[in-house]
Amino acid sequence: MSTQRVFASVLPRLRVASSKNATTSLAQQAQQLRCYSRPTATLRPSGPARSSVLSSAAASAPAPRRVCVPATSSTQPRTLSTSASLFHGHVDTPKPGEELWVTFIDKEGVETKIAVCKGDNLLDIAQAHDLEMEGACGGSCACSTCHVIVEDPDYYDKMPEPDDDENDMLDLAFGLTETSRLGCQVIMTPELDGLRVKLPPMTRNLQSSDFN
Repeated sequence: MSTQRVFASVLPRLRVASSKNATTSLAQQAQQLRCYSRPTATLRPSGPARSSVLSSAAASAPAPRRVCVPATSSTQPRTLSTSASLFHGHVDTPKPGEELWVTFIDKEGVETKIAVCKGDNLLDIAQAHDLEMEGACGGSCACSTCHVIVEDPDYYDKMPEPDDDENDMLDLAFGLTETSRLGCQVIMTPELDGLRVKLPPMTRNLQSSDFN
């Protein structure tokens, strides 16, 4: 039998087999597509069955954890508070009959007579009444910018002797005299009632920290 005859007899059988395989393959693909396109709603239980499933799931679910978050500025509002303003140079008004008097004479010769309380110092008194007394160190006896000159030597003698710190700062003062004192170190007492002090024409702002 020739090769052509063999091929001619086998070819119809191959076509039929190929056609059957293709049909089977298409049927399988269609079946898979039907499975994939099946609506999910049909898989969900309904009615009593759904309630049973939900109750079972709720019973088996772990209990919720309670988390405590510490209170921070981001979780609770901040509150603002204010405190009383404190100013250097604040002095109280003396009670009637308890006044002590001190007179300041500025570099222009203008006199300012002020009623003060026992225990006030000259720096606080001057600054409370807007007189030209700097007090660069804040009254800590570390500069000479509150330099004053006591006019009456008798009042000067009524004051306690200046200590070493005050004397060191007075050495830096402009226009130093025999009756010079630092205003922050002169404390008003009944013995100093009527005190008169003169402010120097200028001050020298040298502090003890400049020499450390």
